[in-house]
Amino acid sequence: MALGQALCGVSGILVTPFDESGAIDPPRLVPVIDRAIAAGVDILTVNGNTGEFYGLSTAEAVTMVQSVCKLVDGRVPVVAGIGRALPDAIALTHASVAAGADALMIHQPPDPFVAPRGACDYIRAIRDAAGDVPLILYLRNDGIGVDAISQMCSIEGVVGVKWATPNPMVLKRAIALAPDHITWVGGLAEVWAPSFYAVGARGFTSGLINVWPEHSVAINRALEAGDFDHALRLIETMQVFEDIRAAEQGGANVSGVKAALAMLGNDCGGARPPAAWPLRDDQKAALKHFMNKNRLIS
Repeated sequence: MALGQALCGVSGILVTPFDESGAIDPPRLVPVIDRAIAAGVDILTVNGNTGEFYGLSTAEAVTMVQSVCKLVDGRVPVVAGIGRALPDAIALTHASVAAGADALMIHQPPDPFVAPRGACDYIRAIRDAAGDVPLILYLRNDGIGVDAISQMCSIEGVVGVKWATPNPMVLKRAIALAPDHITWVGGLAEVWAPSFYAVGARGFTSGLINVWPEHSVAINRALEAGDFDHALRLIETMQVFEDIRAAEQGGANVSGVKAALAMLGNDCGGARPPAAWPLRDDQKAALKHFMNKNRLIS
């Protein structure tokens, strides 16, 4: 499947598995990846936020992209997250390209002193290291302004944007100003997908795919068919899962996914600090009820 077409589908963000000692353990992803691909997930992303990118060392992130590319083995496109200090970002870019990643997702720099032109320089440096591998921008803060976002989208090699701010009208203005070839992807998972679709985005990112990929795919198909009522009903079914992940200022985001995986018998370890791990007892109870209600466990 071509990258542009795949971006209009479900972009699954894989967890990073840890073993009992806290070391990364990529083979634990085998059933997660196989289940997601069998369900019809269009893209798999390694070293995304659900993959605890900022909790990994650069060496660990390199191992993860190498491992995921091997495990996926060309069955769907693999997108590799790139970020942090520019020397680390370039090193990870080289490793991701060498591993066979189909595209690179550039995390928005969290530095408190980000100039719009500095952000463009950051992207260009990664582009130069990436060669002809396509770039996708991951925007979690639209405070940089739509003019700056348009400039970033105009950089050679940028083909898509994962929009992860809860401001669909700003997204609409950004789409209007940006080059026509950019694919805009909803970056706040299933619950925000209808709002982003309404202003011109296509597809969405998903952490749910680690646990219930069939449901994510069903939501995407409903949205692609223009059946917003059905999509909203499906989203309501999984709302409690996203509510658990949003707790504690979003600190339970990865924890909710990993706790659900453990309930499925696919233990991928805990979430590293500063994530909220383990879940509180009330969160565990709500998650178990969700899993039972939807027949994910019995």
